[in-house]
Amino acid sequence: CSLRLVFISFLPTKHSLSLSPSQNSKNTQGLVGLRNLGNTCFMNSILQCLSNTHDLRDYCLRNTHRIDLNNNCRAKAALMEEFAKLTQTLWTTASNEAVSPSDFKTQVQKYAPRFMGYNQQDAQEFLRFLLDGLHNEVNRGSLRARTPVEDFDHLSDDEKAKRMWNKYLEREDSKVVDLFVGQLKSSLTCSECGFCSTVFDPFWDLSLPIAKSSGEVTLNDCLRLFTKEDVLDGNEKPTCQRCKAKRKCTKKFTIQKFPKVLVLHLKRFSEARVKTAKLSTFVNFPIKELDLRQFASDNSVNAIYNLYAVSNHTGTTLGGHYTAYCRNPSSGEWYTYNDSRVSPMSSSQVRSSDAYVLFYELTNCSRM
Repeated sequence: CSLRLVFISFLPTKHSLSLSPSQNSKNTQGLVGLRNLGNTCFMNSILQCLSNTHDLRDYCLRNTHRIDLNNNCRAKAALMEEFAKLTQTLWTTASNEAVSPSDFKTQVQKYAPRFMGYNQQDAQEFLRFLLDGLHNEVNRGSLRARTPVEDFDHLSDDEKAKRMWNKYLEREDSKVVDLFVGQLKSSLTCSECGFCSTVFDPFWDLSLPIAKSSGEVTLNDCLRLFTKEDVLDGNEKPTCQRCKAKRKCTKKFTIQKFPKVLVLHLKRFSEARVKTAKLSTFVNFPIKELDLRQFASDNSVNAIYNLYAVSNHTGTTLGGHYTAYCRNPSSGEWYTYNDSRVSPMSSSQVRSSDAYVLFYELTNCSRM
């Protein structure tokens, strides 16, 4: 749900230490903070998570994005340019002094006016807007001719999924899609005749409901809740393609195509009758070897992920602050990013009840 309340940004704690200025530039690569421009911790948190996304970082550092920008001349490229420039600064500056993301924020506001001003915003919503904006500016598919609409219903599920994925790439094809987009399979089974219809849709992230439990809640519990079979009855009855009538059906999600970078959003904010409430449930998630094969359409695929970044939200809906925990892709060490402050941390500290958006990378980097 959309979080539109104004937050109060907390100041970094006295225990949040800056890296020593005596360290050389190689040791400070990627360990540079971002200044808070006024309630912009939500933006800083997401930027640090993306800066530590290995392939996206390299895409910017090697200026490969310029090739896609040049080939996509109809797009205004200021957002991608500022993002790349900021990423390059975080990874090449000889100083560990915090940098200002003000030029980047200016371009964000032009692309998405809802982020104008200095009110606190929802980090996951910002991530979606940002990835969409970056993708649009380096979209290789925007210049391609469209092929006619085809009917894939007569094909097997696997063939239908491939055709629909290729159809999607005709329109939406960028480095951002290469990294972040997967494919979800939705199966609808008629309780009357047993006919099963399938739909395949791209996804940029998965928003997971937080399971209710008297004991420990795990990430797998949340994924099971997301993929559990739902009964559609009463006013929700869909029309069965075979019966040609509204029928009670069961609906289930599975993951057809796993993205290289899997973004999992824990739905901590819920709209109550009077106000927005926050769930502070501790969700236990693995740092290494998150095995998602049980949620795959085909459980023989590679679906093992390692965590590399977390966007955290501390506080309540009335006053909160965003930070990031990221594993440096060069050293493999974990660090806390708290606006201007960057400090080393242990991997044992990464799990907390503040975890809001989780970033996982597929262990085998080759695409399916």
